[in-house]
Amino acid sequence: MTTRPEPRTLEVLSSETLSPSMHRLALGGAGLANFPAGQAGGYIKLMLPAEGERPVVRTYTIRRQTPEALTVDFALHGQEAAGPATRFALEAQRGATVQVGGPGPAKPLPAGRDFYLVAGDMTALPAIGVNLEALDREAKGHAAIEIQAEADRQPIDAPPGVTIEWIVNPQPGLAPELLVEAMRAAELPDGNVAAWAACEFSSMRALREFFRGELGLGGEDLYISSYWKHGLEETKHKVLKREDAEAQAA
Repeated sequence: MTTRPEPRTLEVLSSETLSPSMHRLALGGAGLANFPAGQAGGYIKLMLPAEGERPVVRTYTIRRQTPEALTVDFALHGQEAAGPATRFALEAQRGATVQVGGPGPAKPLPAGRDFYLVAGDMTALPAIGVNLEALDREAKGHAAIEIQAEADRQPIDAPPGVTIEWIVNPQPGLAPELLVEAMRAAELPDGNVAAWAACEFSSMRALREFFRGELGLGGEDLYISSYWKHGLEETKHKVLKREDAEAQAA
């Protein structure tokens, strides 16, 4: 039985606005000592001050890791804080501290496929950036990323053979067809295809039906997850996500 490591107290080293809908914190300090290396793309749990009787825990991807800091990006729905984690990110001053659990494992793209399909919204943009930059430089594929404004585009050092399509939707969560339409429009060559997608729950279900039902993908060739659900906070989304997984397994 694996024992979870004790939470660490990390310090805010820097805070910056990347775009109208994305804010970045660098977390480090003495609490980062002995943090496992190579965790970019994995996740951490931010343990924020309690609201009511229950502690507030939110999950975020490690966009970049150095010996000195973990870089964590926060998507801002509607260009403002949507919950306790984004409020913390926007308000945190240099030297502020936060309890951090993890890391949890990354979900990279499998190696050696002939073509990659990648889809996600701004909550998945950090993981997509890590995964595309980790691909072999000869890799080919197409990524569709839903952003809230043109200014939310980010530089991603993807292989030359991987195209990135930026889809602007100023109302995230209200157009679940956008990502699946982009994936369906991609021209697939002969050969082995792998797909990776993470996004809002309704969009995830549409993508899952396409990847599994139309393309026949599964196993190591498919990773798909919902990172959030429009109108639900994370705890309730987790319940919905678990119920959906059980229904799929039945």
